[in-house]
Order: sequence, then structure tokens, then C-alpha cells
Amino acid sequence: MSIGTYALRRLGVMVVTLWIIVTVTFLLLHLLPGSPFVDQKNLTDEQIALLYERLGLGEPLWRQYLDYVGGLLRGDLGISFQFRNQPVATLLAGRIGPSVQLGLQALLVGIPAGIALGSVAAVKRRTWLDSTTTITAVIGRSVPSFVVAALLQYVVGVQLGWLPIAGWRGFAYTILPTLALAVAPMADAARFVRTEMVEVLASDHAELARAKGFGPWGVARRHGVRNSVIPLVTLVGPMAVSLLTGSLVVENIFAVPGIGEQFVRSIFVNDYPTIMAVTILFSALLLVVIFVVDLLYTLIDPRIRLGGSVER
Repeated sequence: MSIGTYALRRLGVMVVTLWIIVTVTFLLLHLLPGSPFVDQKNLTDEQIALLYERLGLGEPLWRQYLDYVGGLLRGDLGISFQFRNQPVATLLAGRIGPSVQLGLQALLVGIPAGIALGSVAAVKRRTWLDSTTTITAVIGRSVPSFVVAALLQYVVGVQLGWLPIAGWRGFAYTILPTLALAVAPMADAARFVRTEMVEVLASDHAELARAKGFGPWGVARRHGVRNSVIPLVTLVGPMAVSLLTGSLVVENIFAVPGIGEQFVRSIFVNDYPTIMAVTILFSALLLVVIFVVDLLYTLIDPRIRLGGSVER
């Protein structure tokens, strides 16, 4: 199977997967209790009927679904219920910057820190440093990012007063949410690098380096880090997408004007178009990253056939 054929098949799977996500999310949203109009108590029955008619909410569910999918195919994400007459695409375009900035900063902080911790744990295997690093990685992966965010906010922001606890008015305001989001990629990178490096340090070329007089850190620097970090590259894409999705609550805690904060607010007021748009955005990003990683695997390792078998 050629790369072109494989890519077309995967693109077809991506389209079908995204269509299933859109359909399921659309149906689940319309099962939510409540009304999309937060001020419904102040509206008369006639006004409510006019709003429902204007937004198409009075149509049968199947008709609403077809209208939404039709608009989606034309690139129309709909109009926000929360911000009247404002297209959802415009609303999200103004908020994607802070989310991307936090995600990139969390990667730049978390991955190098994880590589350093994993390297120390591998070189000092079966010592207290290894145990401490492993426990730190497990805790970092187990504790949700919003719990870390609340702790940082209380200890560093409130008790110590070192950094602002909320808002978005300069670099200082990005530090605490960045640290809260960086814990998970740090833990993943540390566990992954430790496992890979332990295997590399037990290989023949590492033994040869030690026979030439290199110390533990010299062997790790020359052979361990490079061979352990290369496979980690395939995890960076999914990590980046997971940071975007994982920042939903963290952005709300720190009052960051990003997509995640808007998503949480939209849920409270049943803003269907905005919820749908954010879900589609995150799903599409994840599918694209998985697609690119799969293609890279077929290019990096020539022993793997595109059909899944190994060449002999």
C-alpha cells in the first residue's frame, strides 16, 4: 500500500470519526435540561417564541441537525446564544491566543523538566533519587491539573503573595496556570524517558562506552538522552492537544480569557453553538495530530509496512 493510499484511507476515517463526534455531541446537548436564554424569566411567552423561531430551536430535532451540519460544511459555526449576533468563529478566534500561549509554555516547562527527572532516575536507578522521581511522576500524573492549580493559587498567590492569582494582564499572570498545566507533561516525560533510558543504558554500545572510560553521566549524555528523547517526540503532539483540553477548568480558575474559560461559561448557559464549536475544534486537533504521527511512523521506520506487517 502506498503512502498516498494510506493517507486517503486515514483521512476517510478521520472524517467519519469527526462526523460521529458532531452527531453524538449535538444529540447530547439537546438532552441537557434548562434553556439557552439566561434571562428567560424576564421574557414573555411571545418573546421566547420569537427567539426560538429566530434561532431555529422550534424546528424538529432532525431538521436542526441537518441545518447545523449544512452550515458546518460551509464553514459556519453558528451564532452564539450567549453573545447575541456574534458568530462563534469570531468569538473563538479572539480567545485562542491565551490558550495556545499557555499550552506552549506548559510544554516548554514540563517536557525539559521531565527529561531531566527521567534521566536522573535512570542513571541513579534503584536509589532514593530514583524512588523520589518515580513517586513525583506518579503523583504528578494522578493529581488533576485543577487541583494543582488551586494549590498553587492558594499557597503561592494568597499565602506568599509572590504572583497574581487571577487575570490576564502580563507575563506574571501566566506563570501559575503554566505551572499547573506543566505538571502532567512533566510526569509523562519523566516516566517515559526513565523507561527508555534504562533500556539504552543496558545496551551493548553503552557497555562499550563505559569500557572506554566514560562515567555514568557521560554515557547517559552521549547515548542515553538522545536515544530516549527521540521516541518522546511522537508524544508531543497528543500532549499539546491534551493541554488544550485539560486547560478548560484551569483557565476558569485563573480567569484566563481563553477557549477553555469560554467553554465552561457556555455550558452553564446552554450555549449550544459555542459548545459544539469548541468540541469540534479539540476533536479535529487531536485527529490531525494522530494522523501526522501515524504518517511519521511509516516514514521513520522503513521496516513497518503501511498495512501493518513487518518486511522481511
